[in-house]
Amino acid sequence: MRVAFLSGTSIVNSTLFAAWEVRTVETAYGPVSYKTKGDFALINRHGYAFPLPPHSINYRANIRALADLGFKDVVSLNSVGSLKKDLPPGTFVSCSDYVGLQQGPATFFDTELKGGAPGIANNLIPLLISKLAPEFTIHPNKVYVQMRGPRFETKAEIRIVQHWGDVIGMTAAHEADLCTEAGLRYNSLALIDNYANGLEGTEIDFAKFKELVKDNQTRVNRLFTRMLEILG
Repeated sequence: MRVAFLSGTSIVNSTLFAAWEVRTVETAYGPVSYKTKGDFALINRHGYAFPLPPHSINYRANIRALADLGFKDVVSLNSVGSLKKDLPPGTFVSCSDYVGLQQGPATFFDTELKGGAPGIANNLIPLLISKLAPEFTIHPNKVYVQMRGPRFETKAEIRIVQHWGDVIGMTAAHEADLCTEAGLRYNSLALIDNYANGLEGTEIDFAKFKELVKDNQTRVNRLFTRMLEILG
């Protein structure tokens, strides 16, 4: 099965993909570096050089690259904050819908009077949920709230949006929009690395966030190992 993966800091910190071949593809929106092995391709959404913050990522180039390379199925792993007390850090979720009101969506339709219908295909998620169990429990059908970044949300902002969805992040809505426009099937997986700012008595900053991501690295490595086995 030909599958492309999108991820971020979990790729930067992982040694699983060290031996994968690095290639660069030119797109109409700029060059994209990716790693490949067999039928798999892997893009670090933040790039492999100086990591770009979420609001500066070239989403159109990343998704266009996967389409130009002939992929149809995309599995995305996103780091998210929890908006619900019953979804603690360390929990894996899959989102089937999203809210992206803070900024206009990234689009391929800059010169056309056209707009794609939003959606997340999640065509591979039932297979992954079944095969990853019982080692991993994936909580499906969650709602992703996208904010602009790069800073974390204020406590006041979290109080406003905590009823909009289940988890909060800065990247997945753009990727889902563009995959739908390009005819790619987007599959959502997300790892909760923290409670959103102010929830459950938390105080969050970037240094603490990086430590939480580091603490979850072993589980992310194992998850990718199992997904490669299942989809291989």
